[in-house]
Amino acid sequence: MLTLEKFEEASEVVKEVTLDTELIYSNYFSERTGNKVYLKPENMQFTGAYKLRGAYYKISTLTEEEREKGLITASAGNHAQGVAYAAKCFGVKATIVMPTTTPLIKVNRTKSYGAEVVLSGDVYDEACQMAYELAEEKGYTFIHPFDDLAVATGQGTIAMEIFKDLPLVEYILVPIGGGGLATGVSTLAKLLNPKIQVIGVEPAGANCMQKSFEAGKVVTLPGVNTIADGTAVKTPGEVIFPYIQKNLDQIITVEDDELIVAFLDMVENHKMIVENSGLLTVAALQHLNVKNKRVVSILSGGNMDVITMSSVVQQGLIFRDRIFTVSVLLPDKPGELCKVADTIAREQGNVIKLEHNQFVTTNRNAAVELRITLEAFGTEHKRQIMDALEKGNYKPKLVRTNL
Repeated sequence: MLTLEKFEEASEVVKEVTLDTELIYSNYFSERTGNKVYLKPENMQFTGAYKLRGAYYKISTLTEEEREKGLITASAGNHAQGVAYAAKCFGVKATIVMPTTTPLIKVNRTKSYGAEVVLSGDVYDEACQMAYELAEEKGYTFIHPFDDLAVATGQGTIAMEIFKDLPLVEYILVPIGGGGLATGVSTLAKLLNPKIQVIGVEPAGANCMQKSFEAGKVVTLPGVNTIADGTAVKTPGEVIFPYIQKNLDQIITVEDDELIVAFLDMVENHKMIVENSGLLTVAALQHLNVKNKRVVSILSGGNMDVITMSSVVQQGLIFRDRIFTVSVLLPDKPGELCKVADTIAREQGNVIKLEHNQFVTTNRNAAVELRITLEAFGTEHKRQIMDALEKGNYKPKLVRTNL
């Protein structure tokens, strides 16, 4: 059972390995949503995510014999690091099975804590099956990343800290992958204040809990497709599902494009790196139909490799109309390119890239194509540049931006 006594016990235990992630008031998101928005920055934990809480508490409840057998788990990255680090603290061996698609930073950090890493499967569910097989073969003790009440109790300690920092909190937004974090947070939150609203947030391309909620039983998705790799789960937990049904008030899904914009917002306004799964609750703020409420968004992790980061930033700039590509037709005559450049310069547009195609038509004198990739201040500035090109009779057309 998930009891208040167990949560209190876990809160004391996890203090041995966790950092104090005090709530951060967000002026930016508060002004945009009309609520009082606070961020719970679990991305600032030593392992870069909240998962250390559940892993450490679970391992603390094992017998010496269970620990000495060696530990094994499956994870897309954050639970892997949590188990690896916790196992190191207890001085026991850990084997981690991770999907082959796991970002390199998560693989390397897991190894850095002394764990053996096995890459298997394209998604978490396939890696988990391999972990079960290895546990059976080697006699390891399996530490489930979410479908375990002790793990969920450890994750729920986040709610204890939220209430400590903000006793009058009215809404808590929590990311959902398999459901362990949502189980712990929602259960403890309801124990502390039955009137509080706890809302789970899933990626639209991996909404296994939403489908299970609707069906009234655990449902397995045929596949998942999302950039939020930490929550790319096909089947939520069977053991924890009844607690989710009882204590979670609502589930919101967000599209990957919303996560991209949320990443840009977080970097620019809070100077924080938050991974895509951790941004689910930030993207969901726009979907809340409430005003003047005290809302806490849990930022579950910040383990993101620089290649993914670069791609997300570029796409975010494109979505925000701060980078765009326009195609114009102009006569193939000396000086025409300078005229276009002058037009853009007068509007304070910044040229990033030019592509000149002389063979767009059979009559080069009539027209050649110039594709210009530009940097703008936003949608209004982009429109001003387009209008100026139109007035110059260049017939501008927006085309796909490829950086």
